[in-house]
Amino acid sequence: MDFITADEKIALATLLTELRAADKVLIQRIAEARALGDLRENAEYHASREDKAMNDAKIKQIEGRIANAQVADSSGLPDDMVFVGATVRLRDEARGKTDLFRLVGQATGRLDLDYIEVTTTSPMGMSLMKARVGEVVRVDLPRGEKHFTIVEIV
Repeated sequence: MDFITADEKIALATLLTELRAADKVLIQRIAEARALGDLRENAEYHASREDKAMNDAKIKQIEGRIANAQVADSSGLPDDMVFVGATVRLRDEARGKTDLFRLVGQATGRLDLDYIEVTTTSPMGMSLMKARVGEVVRVDLPRGEKHFTIVEIV
């Protein structure tokens, strides 16, 4: 089961709507390309079919994700506990440097954010889940173990 925030669910639903709208455009493109004639040497037809197949795969992936996701409700949690959707300031104990991390169901891949996205299934995400402010969490990374102190929940 995948935990996601309410904002992530809204974003997934919006993306699904956009993909379904694009599907109708792709169907029209295929029909127009088919009308051009010989399908064996019709590059536009084959490209349109490939685009539609990729779009259909994305739609199935997102539908499956929405169906299997559980929206995390943080209303009943203590204010000092890390849960999905929380943005936390962590201090790397080895370097003494602090950074902002956000615990998410799935990373967006955006690099322009003020925080680093951490998924709930990653080693850091699993270590942070249900940890409290002031705790030192141990994260088992491929290059060895690291320790982080939870400074605050923003």
